[in-house]
Parts: sequence; structure tokens; C-alpha cells
Amino acid sequence: MAGALRGVVALDGPSGTGKTTVARKLAAKLGASYLDTGAMYRIVTLAVLRAGVDPADSAAVATVARKVELTVGTTPHRPLARLGDDDVGVDIRTDRVTAAVSAVSAVPEVRRLLVARQREIIAGELAGGGGIVVEGRDIGTVVAPDAGLKVFLTADPAVRAARRGAQDSAAGRAAAPETVRASVDRRDRLDSTRAASPLRPAEDAVEVDTSELTIDQVLVALCELASRRGLLNCTAGSAS
Repeated sequence: MAGALRGVVALDGPSGTGKTTVARKLAAKLGASYLDTGAMYRIVTLAVLRAGVDPADSAAVATVARKVELTVGTTPHRPLARLGDDDVGVDIRTDRVTAAVSAVSAVPEVRRLLVARQREIIAGELAGGGGIVVEGRDIGTVVAPDAGLKVFLTADPAVRAARRGAQDSAAGRAAAPETVRASVDRRDRLDSTRAASPLRPAEDAVEVDTSELTIDQVLVALCELASRRGLLNCTAGSAS
């Protein structure tokens, strides 16, 4: 282990930048907790779809969101996602949920409810004296604006689409490259133009372009950044 994280690392960015992989590996490397806020929005989206509600109907979506019983784990090695008593870790990654999550995430009441829950989880982890790596699209700007380190991951759109396509293929959800690219572009457009907490880097975030970097190289860079911020005593090296 390279060091023990103290405080919060906020990791934001669009899909295909390696955000989830980097966040989980960084948390594991530094003996920290991990929170995937995107999974929380996906759980609510799944609940909306299961209820037969139109994701574009903000009022109906908000009603579902207020009743949702969701659970997410904070262990990087085994992230947990539950809707009620159901393990929905696979279900929330389906194309159907992916197509609807931006609309559900744009509902202000959904964001209010989930941001409050996310802050509770973060506070609980910090109260135990540990650190936490939090990933999403509004962590540095909204959820944890006081985070000791804010990072905004970016990558060339073509690279991000290729990565997303590879992930989908590995999960048995193969799609034509042009379809994947259109999906990525659509998600970017919706997330960056929504009225509630649009996707954008915090003013004090460090932008890291992952287009030509390996996961290990990104981890080394983030460890160095965290060390400079005094969040840990981290010796740079490849991920374990």
C-alpha cells in the first residue's frame, strides 16, 4: 500500500475517462473507502423504470425517488448496489438504464435527495478517521466542495467511446462503434447542459487527460497530487 488516505478525493468527469476504474483502484491502493455516486442515480433510474414511470416526467420521477430504498457499499473491492433487498449491480448497467439515467439525474428533487445521502455517507466514513474516494459528475462542485483534492478526468471523445465500447463488449453488450459514440456524445450533452448540477470541473480542480495514460500512470499521478496536498504519505509507484 502506498499510503493511508485522510480526507476526501473528489473524482469527476464524463464517461469513458477511466473514472470508475481509477477511483476503485485508488481507494484500494490507499486503504480508503469508495463511493460511486453514479450507481445511486442508476438505482433510482432502475426503480423509475420498474415502476413504469416515464423518465421525462419529473414529478413522477421525484415521487419514485422519495420512496426508493437504496444501498451502496463503500468497499472498493466489492462495490454493492441494492434496490430494496435486490442486488442490482448488474441491472443498473444495462443499456435501458444507461439511456434513461441522464433524464432522471437531471430532476432537481432526485439530486437533492441523493446529494444529502452522499454527504451522509462521506461524513460517516470520515468520522471513523479514514479517507474516501468519491466519483461522479458533481462531487467537487456540489457534493464535497471542501474536498482536499479535486480531480477532473478528461479524454478525447473518440478514446472515451472506444473504452466504453470495450467495456460493453466485455459485459456482453456489444454495439456498433458509431452507436457507442452517439451514446457517449448524447450523455455528455445532457449532463453538461442540465440546470441542476451540470457536469463541469470545479474551479480548483486539477484536470488530468487520460487519453494516452495507462491506469497505473493515472494512479501514480493522483497519488502524487494527494501527497502534495498533505492527504497522505504516498510513495509513487504502480498500482498493486
